Amino acid sequence: TRVIHELDPVKDVDGFHPINAGLVALGLPGAVEPCTPAGIMELLEDAGIEISGSNAVVVGRSNLVGKPAALLLLRRNATVTLCHTRTRDLASHTRAADILVAAAGKVDLITKEMVKPGAAVIDVSTNWVDGKQVGDLGEGVDEVAGWLTPNPGGVGPMTRAMLIKNTFQAEARRRP
Repeated sequence: TRVIHELDPVKDVDGFHPINAGLVALGLPGAVEPCTPAGIMELLEDAGIEISGSNAVVVGRSNLVGKPAALLLLRRNATVTLCHTRTRDLASHTRAADILVAAAGKVDLITKEMVKPGAAVIDVSTNWVDGKQVGDLGEGVDEVAGWLTPNPGGVGPMTRAMLIKNTFQAEARRRP
Protein backbone atom coordinates (compact mmCIF):
# COMPACT_ATOMS: atom_id res chain seq x y z
CA THR A 1 0.00 0.00 0.00
CA ARG A 2 2.92 2.34 0.57
CA VAL A 3 3.73 2.29 -3.15
CA ILE A 4 0.12 3.13 -4.00
CA HIS A 5 0.28 6.21 -1.77
CA GLU A 6 3.38 7.39 -3.65
CA LEU A 7 1.64 7.12 -7.02
CA ASP A 8 0.16 10.23 -8.59
CA PRO A 9 -3.64 9.61 -8.50
CA VAL A 10 -3.90 11.02 -12.03
CA LYS A 11 -1.57 8.25 -13.24
CA ASP A 12 -3.36 5.52 -11.29
CA VAL A 13 -4.86 3.41 -14.06
CA ASP A 14 -5.87 0.58 -11.71
CA GLY A 15 -8.06 2.76 -9.49
CA PHE A 16 -6.27 1.68 -6.30
CA HIS A 17 -5.05 5.05 -5.00
CA PRO A 18 -6.98 6.14 -1.88
CA ILE A 19 -8.10 9.34 -3.62
CA ASN A 20 -9.60 7.37 -6.50
CA ALA A 21 -11.12 4.82 -4.11
CA GLY A 22 -12.68 7.71 -2.19
CA LEU A 23 -14.09 9.26 -5.36
CA VAL A 24 -15.64 5.90 -6.28
CA ALA A 25 -17.05 5.50 -2.76
CA LEU A 26 -18.57 8.98 -2.87
CA GLY A 27 -19.87 8.50 -6.41
CA LEU A 28 -18.10 11.63 -7.58
CA PRO A 29 -17.07 12.35 -11.16
CA GLY A 30 -13.44 11.93 -12.14
CA ALA A 31 -13.00 8.66 -10.27
CA VAL A 32 -10.80 6.04 -11.85
CA GLU A 33 -12.95 2.93 -11.55
CA PRO A 34 -11.01 -0.19 -10.57
CA CYS A 35 -10.56 -2.37 -13.63
CA THR A 36 -12.25 -5.60 -12.54
CA PRO A 37 -15.40 -3.98 -11.09
CA ALA A 38 -15.61 -1.70 -14.15
CA GLY A 39 -15.29 -4.79 -16.35
CA ILE A 40 -18.13 -6.45 -14.45
CA MET A 41 -20.37 -3.45 -15.14
CA GLU A 42 -19.45 -3.52 -18.84
CA LEU A 43 -20.24 -7.24 -19.07
CA LEU A 44 -23.65 -6.76 -17.43
CA GLU A 45 -24.52 -3.77 -19.58
CA ASP A 46 -23.33 -5.44 -22.81
CA ALA A 47 -25.45 -8.51 -21.97
CA GLY A 48 -28.51 -6.30 -21.49
CA ILE A 49 -28.84 -7.19 -17.81
CA GLU A 50 -31.08 -4.67 -16.04
CA ILE A 51 -29.04 -3.30 -13.15
CA SER A 52 -31.33 -0.51 -11.97
CA GLY A 53 -33.85 -1.84 -9.47
CA SER A 54 -32.27 -5.28 -9.31
CA ASN A 55 -31.21 -7.10 -6.16
CA ALA A 56 -27.45 -7.56 -6.39
CA VAL A 57 -25.37 -9.65 -4.03
CA VAL A 58 -21.59 -9.39 -4.01
CA VAL A 59 -19.84 -12.23 -2.20
CA GLY A 60 -16.36 -10.97 -1.35
CA ARG A 61 -15.28 -7.86 0.49
CA SER A 62 -11.86 -7.09 -0.94
CA ASN A 63 -10.80 -3.54 -1.65
CA LEU A 64 -9.87 -4.57 -5.19
CA VAL A 65 -13.12 -6.21 -6.32
CA GLY A 66 -15.87 -6.78 -3.74
CA LYS A 67 -16.29 -3.35 -2.20
CA PRO A 68 -15.85 -1.35 -5.42
CA ALA A 69 -18.15 -3.73 -7.34
CA ALA A 70 -20.83 -3.16 -4.70
CA LEU A 71 -20.34 0.61 -4.99
CA LEU A 72 -20.56 0.58 -8.80
CA LEU A 73 -23.73 -1.53 -8.67
CA LEU A 74 -25.18 0.87 -6.09
CA ARG A 75 -24.30 3.82 -8.32
CA ARG A 76 -26.33 2.14 -11.07
CA ASN A 77 -29.34 1.92 -8.72
CA ALA A 78 -29.15 -1.74 -7.75
CA THR A 79 -30.09 -2.71 -4.21
CA VAL A 80 -26.81 -4.19 -3.00
CA THR A 81 -25.98 -6.72 -0.31
CA LEU A 82 -22.30 -7.25 0.42
CA CYS A 83 -21.52 -10.70 1.82
CA HIS A 84 -18.39 -12.72 2.56
CA THR A 85 -17.29 -16.21 3.55
CA ARG A 86 -18.37 -15.65 7.15
CA THR A 87 -21.84 -14.33 6.34
CA ARG A 88 -24.43 -16.32 8.27
CA ASP A 89 -26.82 -18.20 6.00
CA LEU A 90 -25.10 -16.99 2.84
CA ALA A 91 -27.56 -18.98 0.72
CA SER A 92 -30.53 -16.90 1.90
CA HIS A 93 -28.82 -13.82 0.48
CA THR A 94 -27.59 -15.36 -2.77
CA ARG A 95 -30.97 -16.96 -3.55
CA ALA A 96 -32.52 -13.46 -3.55
CA ALA A 97 -30.00 -12.07 -6.04
CA ASP A 98 -30.97 -11.03 -9.55
CA ILE A 99 -27.26 -10.31 -10.01
CA LEU A 100 -24.74 -12.43 -8.11
CA VAL A 101 -21.04 -11.54 -8.10
CA ALA A 102 -18.83 -14.30 -6.69
CA ALA A 103 -15.50 -12.79 -5.67
CA ALA A 104 -14.53 -14.54 -2.44
CA GLY A 105 -11.71 -16.74 -3.68
CA LYS A 106 -13.13 -20.00 -2.35
CA VAL A 107 -13.62 -23.01 -4.61
CA ASP A 108 -17.23 -24.28 -4.82
CA LEU A 109 -18.49 -21.59 -2.44
CA ILE A 110 -21.61 -20.96 -4.52
CA THR A 111 -23.64 -24.10 -5.24
CA LYS A 112 -26.52 -24.37 -7.69
CA GLU A 113 -28.95 -24.49 -4.76
CA MET A 114 -27.74 -21.03 -3.75
CA VAL A 115 -28.62 -19.38 -7.08
CA LYS A 116 -31.95 -17.82 -7.98
CA PRO A 117 -33.21 -19.34 -11.25
CA GLY A 118 -32.53 -16.94 -14.11
CA ALA A 119 -30.02 -14.83 -12.17
CA ALA A 120 -27.03 -13.18 -13.82
CA VAL A 121 -23.96 -14.74 -12.21
CA ILE A 122 -20.46 -13.29 -12.48
CA ASP A 123 -17.60 -15.52 -11.32
CA VAL A 124 -14.63 -13.27 -10.63
CA SER A 125 -12.38 -15.51 -8.57
CA THR A 126 -9.22 -17.20 -9.68
CA ASN A 127 -8.55 -20.40 -7.79
CA TRP A 128 -6.37 -23.32 -8.84
CA VAL A 129 -7.33 -26.98 -8.45
CA ASP A 130 -5.01 -29.65 -9.84
CA GLY A 131 -3.35 -27.09 -12.11
CA LYS A 132 -6.67 -25.90 -13.54
CA GLN A 133 -8.19 -22.44 -13.05
CA VAL A 134 -11.62 -22.44 -11.43
CA GLY A 135 -13.77 -19.81 -9.78
CA ASP A 136 -16.09 -19.75 -6.78
CA LEU A 137 -18.97 -21.53 -8.52
CA GLY A 138 -19.78 -25.17 -7.96
CA GLU A 139 -21.03 -27.67 -10.49
CA GLY A 140 -24.45 -27.05 -11.98
CA VAL A 141 -24.67 -23.30 -11.40
CA ASP A 142 -24.74 -22.89 -15.18
CA GLU A 143 -27.96 -24.96 -15.25
CA VAL A 144 -29.74 -22.49 -12.95
CA ALA A 145 -28.31 -19.13 -13.98
CA GLY A 146 -29.94 -17.17 -16.76
CA TRP A 147 -26.61 -15.62 -17.72
CA LEU A 148 -23.15 -16.62 -16.55
CA THR A 149 -19.59 -15.49 -17.15
CA PRO A 150 -17.16 -18.25 -18.02
CA ASN A 151 -14.17 -18.82 -15.78
CA PRO A 152 -11.56 -18.60 -17.12
CA GLY A 153 -12.23 -16.21 -19.98
CA GLY A 154 -15.03 -14.02 -18.62
CA VAL A 155 -14.05 -11.22 -16.28
CA GLY A 156 -10.28 -11.45 -16.86
CA PRO A 157 -10.32 -10.18 -20.46
CA MET A 158 -12.68 -7.36 -19.44
CA THR A 159 -10.32 -6.40 -16.61
CA ARG A 160 -7.55 -5.99 -19.16
CA ALA A 161 -9.84 -4.03 -21.49
CA MET A 162 -10.72 -1.64 -18.64
CA LEU A 163 -7.02 -1.23 -17.86
CA ILE A 164 -6.46 -0.10 -21.45
CA LYS A 165 -9.47 2.24 -21.23
CA ASN A 166 -8.21 3.72 -17.95
CA THR A 167 -4.74 4.17 -19.46
CA PHE A 168 -6.15 6.17 -22.37
CA GLN A 169 -8.26 8.25 -19.97
CA ALA A 170 -5.24 8.91 -17.74
CA GLU A 171 -3.27 10.15 -20.73
CA ALA A 172 -6.19 12.39 -21.74
CA ARG A 173 -6.33 13.85 -18.20
CA ARG A 174 -2.59 14.47 -18.26
CA ARG A 175 -2.70 16.51 -21.46
CA PRO A 176 -4.17 20.01 -21.20
